[in-house]
Parts: sequence; C-alpha cells; structure tokens
Amino acid sequence: MLKSKLNSIFRQGRLTVILDGGKQYTFGDGQTGHEPVVVRLKGHLTPLKIAADPDRFLGQAYMDGDLIMEQGSIYDLLDLAGTNLAGLPQHYPGIIRRAGYKALAAVQQYNNQRRSRRNVAHHYDLSTDLYRLFLDQDLQYSCAYFADPTVSLDDAQTAKKRHIIAKLLLKPGQRVLDIGCGWGGMAISIAQQENVHVLGVTLSTEQLKVARQRVEDLGLQDRVTFELRDYRTLEGTFDRIVSVGMFEHVGTPQYKTYFNTVSRLLAPNGVALIHSIGRNHGIAKPNAWINKYIFPGGYIPSLSEVIPPIETSGLWLTDLEVLRLHYAETLKHWRERFLQRKGELGSLYDERFCRMWEFYLAASEMSFRHGGFMVFQAQLSNSVDAVPLTRDYMVDTADRAPLPLVQAAE
Repeated sequence: MLKSKLNSIFRQGRLTVILDGGKQYTFGDGQTGHEPVVVRLKGHLTPLKIAADPDRFLGQAYMDGDLIMEQGSIYDLLDLAGTNLAGLPQHYPGIIRRAGYKALAAVQQYNNQRRSRRNVAHHYDLSTDLYRLFLDQDLQYSCAYFADPTVSLDDAQTAKKRHIIAKLLLKPGQRVLDIGCGWGGMAISIAQQENVHVLGVTLSTEQLKVARQRVEDLGLQDRVTFELRDYRTLEGTFDRIVSVGMFEHVGTPQYKTYFNTVSRLLAPNGVALIHSIGRNHGIAKPNAWINKYIFPGGYIPSLSEVIPPIETSGLWLTDLEVLRLHYAETLKHWRERFLQRKGELGSLYDERFCRMWEFYLAASEMSFRHGGFMVFQAQLSNSVDAVPLTRDYMVDTADRAPLPLVQAAE
C-alpha cells in the first residue's frame, strides 16, 4: 500500500524507505538537484498508517521515533515530497467533499469563548523561553517582510511592522485596538511610532505577563494597555484596529462574527488591517496532525472563504496585498535558529516535543514553498473614502518610519 502510493508521488529525486526486517524500496529518478533521502520505518503498522493518512501519521511517526532519518533530515524529506506533490495535477474537492469539510469545520472549528481560550493555551501558554530560542528580539510570531532576502530576521520583522503601520495611517490621539496582541511587540511599536493609545487583547496568560512587563520597563503605561480578553466581548469605538496572526485561529463558523465585530468596533472613518495566513485554493480539510498537536481549532482559509463575510459585514475592502514566499523565508530562519539552540530545551521539554516542533517548522515552511500557502493583508474600513485613493502613502509612510521599532523582550 505504501509502496504504491510513494511510486505515484516520487518521480523526481531519490527516496529510499527501509522497513522492519531490512526490506527496502527506492523511488524517484535520482536526476534532480535533491540529495538522496533515506528513511527507516519501525513497526509493521507504521507504513500502513502513513499510507492511509499521511497528513496525520507522518508527523506522528517522526515524533514517536518510528520514522528515523538515515540520510538527510526531516526537512529534506518534506522538501522532496513537496517538490513532487507540487508537480502533480491538482484535484479540487467536489460539492459533496466541500460539504463534508464544512460539516467537519462546524465541529472542529466551533471556537466559542471557552474553546478559544483552551486552544490558545495549548500553543501560546508554552514557556516563553521556547519562543525566545528562535524568534527575533521583539518576539514577532508571524510572517516577516523580506524586501531583501539577505536581511536579518530582526530587520525583516521590523520591516513587517513598518509595512503594517504605514497601512494604518495613524494620527496623534487615536485609539488603536490590537486583536491577538501576542507578546506586545506590535502594540508597543505603534505607540512608539505615533502618540496614540493602544489596547491589546490576548487569551494567553503567558503572553499577557510578558507584554505587561515590557510596557512597564519602557514606561509606556499611559499609552499601551494589555488585557486578557476575548475580542467578541469588547465595547466602544476604535479609530484603528490591527490583527496580526490571529485570524487563523478564528475558524470558519466564526468569520461572520469576526468581521461584524470589527465593523462594530471600528469608527465610521476608521481603518483596520488584518494580517493572516491564507491558501491559494478553495475550501480544504485542516491538516489533522497540525490540528491535534499544534493549533487545535485553527484553519487556513482561501480568499474565497474570507471575502463573503467581509462583504456581508458592510466593511469596505480598501486594499488587499498577498505576500507569497515571505513566510517561507521567515520559517527558514525560525527552523535554523530552533535547531541551533534546541539543546537548551532540555530543562523544559523532552526529545519527543523537540521532534514535534522540528516537524511543525519544517512542514510549515514547505506549505509556503510548495503547498500554495501565502499571507494576505486586508485593509478594511466602514467608509469608502477613509484612505487615500492611491497606495503611494504606504511607501511614503514606511520610508519615514524610524528604525528600529523593535525593543528587546527580556
């Protein structure tokens, strides 16, 4: 079963699979630039599981030590697989399968306030020391902006913040809301850029603790406030709303609520900027392994799933930008930094956890290089004339932003 599936996928490069008992199979032409990859599968059920549901069991086998890399790394295996899969004809789900995905989403992604808090805790309430191993100084846990692929991760994350801040058209005295504020870097940078008042909300107690400490250390208590709060419970009006890397956790059943809430909280002439991972094809089933171990309740949408709830909310889509390989480069930095320092995780997490995170970072990078993933930035407003008629202001404002906007998270 596994042999047949691998034969249909691996036409380029060279993959060798060694089974219990020593039997081995080789796939591919061995003629491309990829180095040969050799894996050993332990246990009689492991090949059957991977063949039946690779999305679920490939990562599981690597975590559990049932998939051993004899030659090459797990990154090399996933890169080789991604290269081959990208060359196969794309089959988009039909009506019945799409209906099944929607039914599954109604269960898996029904993220009410209680479940949202639990989902966030699963990932973001891990030790901040883990994230300090591989993120930039500002703890930006979202796609950086690589105008030049040779720049450092810190400079690319600073460029990302400048790019977003330019789209917000900030003015002194405005009230700004940061939905899903993380460790506070974006909110702090906004406050440092302009004399505005920023409220950041998060569902992570660990992130909240770090964010509040940073504000206190910087003496910005009069301009930046962080709260442990669900965005759906907020009241009042904000001149600007920003949300970076949070929409992926909303879930399709809540899209209408999300954009209706943004519209309700946004001033009539206000501007919102939503930065999220997306996919370059239609409705899909969430990856089972990612959903179980990394981001429960999460979902990566296509634009065809995002635009309708924006339209029904009454919001104007005033600008839309697609960032393609920027996140692949970001994840490359994260993965390399993680591997360089994973030995420091010994006092926090075990080897199985480290393999889980190595697989997560490598698989995520491959999703952007070969799997049709990208990042979109949607600028929204309740008013048709809230922003200038051309995009020149984005470049002008970004060029004027002082460097650096980053403040080290201690």
